[in-house]
Amino acid sequence: MFCGNHLKFPDKTPVLCSTFGAAVVAVAILLAFCSVPLLAQSDSGNAGAQQKQSQEDQVPAAAGGPTGDAGPIAVPKKSNDEEPPPPPKPKPADIPQYSLRVDVPNVTIDAHVMGKDGRPLNLPLDVVQDHFKVLEDGVPQKITSVTISKAPITAVLLVEFAANNYNFMYDALNASYVFASNLQPQDWVAVISFDIKPHIIVDFTQDKQAIFGALNSLRVPGFSETDIFDSMYDTLDRLDRVPGHKELVVVSTGRDTFSKHNLDQTLKKIKLTPNVTIYTICTGQAWVNWMSTMGGAGNPEMSAYLLDYEQAKNQMAAFARMTGGRSYAPMLQGQLPDIFREIAGAIRDQYTITYKPTNTKQDGTYRKVKVELVGPNDKPLIIKDEKNHDIHYTIIARDGYTAKHEVE
Repeated sequence: MFCGNHLKFPDKTPVLCSTFGAAVVAVAILLAFCSVPLLAQSDSGNAGAQQKQSQEDQVPAAAGGPTGDAGPIAVPKKSNDEEPPPPPKPKPADIPQYSLRVDVPNVTIDAHVMGKDGRPLNLPLDVVQDHFKVLEDGVPQKITSVTISKAPITAVLLVEFAANNYNFMYDALNASYVFASNLQPQDWVAVISFDIKPHIIVDFTQDKQAIFGALNSLRVPGFSETDIFDSMYDTLDRLDRVPGHKELVVVSTGRDTFSKHNLDQTLKKIKLTPNVTIYTICTGQAWVNWMSTMGGAGNPEMSAYLLDYEQAKNQMAAFARMTGGRSYAPMLQGQLPDIFREIAGAIRDQYTITYKPTNTKQDGTYRKVKVELVGPNDKPLIIKDEKNHDIHYTIIARDGYTAKHEVE
């Protein structure tokens, strides 16, 4: 057992003899009794010296490194004029050469075919399979499959809950129950509220009662700030770590008052977050209409305030458009329940298009994507109803994706 840092040897004090005779007697006695130990010590010393000399002889002249009781550790020092290693021997001609091949992953786009009234059109699968067309950066792509997605929903309900326009937000929260009531047992939903920062009210759950309880807990707002940019950035960052396709339903005025992130950073975050479709419900439009009817538009200060709400509505529409979702701006609170039902139906009924891009570069660039329904003449497909009337429709799909980088 190691008990100290040093070994302490006892002090030796020389003895002086007063007479020469006493010294002779002492030397004689000492030689008589200690001759054997002195011989052993002498032999041991000679053997140790010979072993040390032998080890030193075996150490190369250019050895370096730390030294020990047994001599230096033989680590040859590097020489400046050391010869370079010989070149590798050529491989025999009969051994085949192999190269690494990296397959470009498939791209999956979710698309909705919406009628003029904003409701999804349930077209037969054999119709859309033959008539869907995908353009990536203007180049037609070869579609490998088209399916109708009936997968379980994984959605986040992001709700603004601040002291501004509380009456309108309260109606929106009540309407949110309609969305929760349309969920299936296999669906997963989380509820996040935000004011000055996002608050996870309930994490992903399949329990409808837990969702109802989370919405019911939003009673008294604490702040007036509405930091939608920070809240969306944080929510998208969390969703990016959730596997599979996700939906983000945002209920908000769209106004941002105190965020650290700006609009451009939020739009970039949306672009870089794959497999997320955003649906937005802008609650500020009803308030703008109410203020306009009250004569607020004539007040210069109020006009600037109304312009802020109009800009917020456009931002909310951009969030949805970029991801293939849809934005709603109800003018009356009574429209909210139907909107939530429509969102629940649109999430569940969609077409999933898969293709392998012709651009095989994995350079991390953003690729613009456009989805169309075309006929045999490559013109827009004409769809008619049971009365042979043309149906006006719109295809909603994500407008692009970011390619993987080869270092990932």
